[in-house]
Amino acid sequence: MKIQKNIPLLESILTELAEVIGAQFEPYKNHVYRVLNFCFAFHECHGDEEEKLIIAACFHDLGMWPGDVVDYLEPSIALAQEYLQRTGKADWTDEISEMIDLHHKFRSAADGRFPLVEVFRKGDWVDATQGLRRFTLSRADVKSVEASFPNLGFHKNLVRLAWGQFMRHPLNPLPMVKW
Repeated sequence: MKIQKNIPLLESILTELAEVIGAQFEPYKNHVYRVLNFCFAFHECHGDEEEKLIIAACFHDLGMWPGDVVDYLEPSIALAQEYLQRTGKADWTDEISEMIDLHHKFRSAADGRFPLVEVFRKGDWVDATQGLRRFTLSRADVKSVEASFPNLGFHKNLVRLAWGQFMRHPLNPLPMVKW
């Protein structure tokens, strides 16, 4: 597995958003790199596919900040849509919005319309489960990506946010997860 360690578009987008992300900037950036490397391992990109995956990855969890919220899908989608409008890529809005909206779906999100939705879902699940759910990836591939982009407390922060959500809304502890 070839690991991409420097993705200029990712660096550009996240640098613009550093203030929004705050103290979680480096942990989140590493999460985005891990997710993308897993996506690229699942799917050989053609045309605009790599750029679409990069944009979706940069924005997929952004709605967590600055309020440290777990119900972040809609705010994340709104931030991605704003970026797509501003950069002249509004025609990608439906696909990238669906990639973000379904990235925590338990079951397959495969449909013929937007195949990258399933690629992205799998990439995020590998990282969200820290390799417990690997799909077709080997343990060695997952460990290699994780070694290249250390966690830096990203998952610990997610657990903290999820615990707070559970305490406030015990009947809806993980609103971003879909079946």
